[in-house]
Amino acid sequence: MRKLLNSLLLLLLLKNVNAQKITYYEDVQPIIQANCAPCHQPGKAAPFSLLTYDDVAKRATFIKKVVQSRYMPPWKADNSYVHFVNDRSLTQQQIDLISEWADNKAPEGKKKAVPAKSQALEGTGYNRKPDLVLKTQEPFTVKGDGLERFIVFKIPFELKDTANVEAIEFYSNNEKLVHHANYEFHEVADTSIDIYKTADFINLTDDDRKKYDQYLPYRKTITYYGGWIPGSSYESFPGDIGWVMPKRGVILLTVHYAPAVKDTPSICGINLFFKNTPVKRPVKVISFGSGGIGQQEIKPSPFYIPAGQTKTFSLEVTNPGEDFSLMDVWPHMHYIGKEFTAYLTTPQNDTINLVHIPDWDFRWQEIYRFQHLVHVPKGSTLHITGRYDNTADNPFNPFSPPRTIWSFGDMRSTDEMLTLMMVFLPYQNGDENIKLQK
Repeated sequence: MRKLLNSLLLLLLLKNVNAQKITYYEDVQPIIQANCAPCHQPGKAAPFSLLTYDDVAKRATFIKKVVQSRYMPPWKADNSYVHFVNDRSLTQQQIDLISEWADNKAPEGKKKAVPAKSQALEGTGYNRKPDLVLKTQEPFTVKGDGLERFIVFKIPFELKDTANVEAIEFYSNNEKLVHHANYEFHEVADTSIDIYKTADFINLTDDDRKKYDQYLPYRKTITYYGGWIPGSSYESFPGDIGWVMPKRGVILLTVHYAPAVKDTPSICGINLFFKNTPVKRPVKVISFGSGGIGQQEIKPSPFYIPAGQTKTFSLEVTNPGEDFSLMDVWPHMHYIGKEFTAYLTTPQNDTINLVHIPDWDFRWQEIYRFQHLVHVPKGSTLHITGRYDNTADNPFNPFSPPRTIWSFGDMRSTDEMLTLMMVFLPYQNGDENIKLQK
């Protein structure tokens, strides 16, 4: 009996010694910086900052609670369906480490340099400062009248030379105001077209929409199209993959502002990160479903969910072109979305899983990047399915009691969407072996 007690005491002592060795700078900071701080910093969507020891230590018990429940860091994708390279969920070992650190009164330890790839920088989720920031010159005041607004900002640019894009990131001084954003890069090489004299922004909600016509001369060609949704981070391109920033042009940045309760200034823009190596394989972006290809083919039709009902909608689109390689996917629904699934079937009847969100949460969305480029053969069919819950049992239902919800052109957050965006490029032999970075 005494021998057993001694063994138990020894195990307890060893556990205590190990706990004493766990410190913030040695063990906890790399986890927080890589998985939490990109959102928990000034101007981002999270409610408080986690950039310093003091930020983290004073919330140690709370952090322990939310990581143990796996509420944080938010990661809604089903890892058994596809395991993405930018998975920010924690392993059980990381959760146990943070818990022990919190239980041991959050020791600080000796401060040391954090590797660049795991260090969050204020103002960006990428691993270094942007090479170029293009943003609105003056703040736009989001009125505190409880209404949503669609604003198109024009951001002109003139550079000394073209630039090879390594990564791109939406910027906002207050992401809490933004429902989503889309950006178009347009080259305007013709110097007879003035990129400065037109309006700095067009208010598509409160103004005459015909005012947008002044931007049409800029839209003769499009260099790149991208976007931001709540919870998402940056887009990055490995090796000789990417796109080329033109010397002269405009960004048309469409920002969908969520309802605000008080007048709040908003500055939005784009962070750009360049690489010295040439871009030999330019990427393309395509959108399926609401507002994109196959919008009219969503079944059943019309796309609406009656009050008090649950409904499932689907879309199938076949690729008639050449083989391509897929980098990432962006699923999107709104408040009453409950489950999102997308996959491909090849002409050989093979199935390629793309993404499965079993418990959709509008607050936590992401651009999901594959571990490697995914080969999609010509003739493959894309299958998208969305399940919606428009009942009073859905805690995220924007209406109480529930109302019938439709899918309209403006795509207000109280409407619904079933959308999948893809970033892809023409296939080359060996693409399946190209690793994508986090």
